[in-house]
Amino acid sequence: MLKCVLSLVLAGCLLGVAGVKPAYAGSKEEKQTHFAEKVKEGISKLGTGTDARIEVKLRDKTKLKGYVSEAGEDSFVIVDEKTSATSTVSYAQVKQVKGHNLSTAAEIALGVGVILLPIVIVVLLVSQS
Repeated sequence: MLKCVLSLVLAGCLLGVAGVKPAYAGSKEEKQTHFAEKVKEGISKLGTGTDARIEVKLRDKTKLKGYVSEAGEDSFVIVDEKTSATSTVSYAQVKQVKGHNLSTAAEIALGVGVILLPIVIVVLLVSQS
């Protein structure tokens, strides 16, 4: 019984250490540039077209919602589905992004993977002891 409990504690500690991300120390401009690069990468992964739905909060606290029609080197274009109004947004203006373009199968696979991975690790550790 003690081995089982210790195995579970060890597995929890290993999972906690695996989720640690390095902290970036730098100026505010460097952080904003790094974030803008991440936004650009995320927009490129999301793609363009009516399936590339997105919600964006800008640094001036305005909110845009619609789909990405174009993605360029320095900016991207959001089309509001209700009004068909277009807005060109610079990557540096973005404060927060929420994108939706995963298929149902991909969402299910991610959910199952997140749930099953820790269970499989614990079972393997317990069976080895």
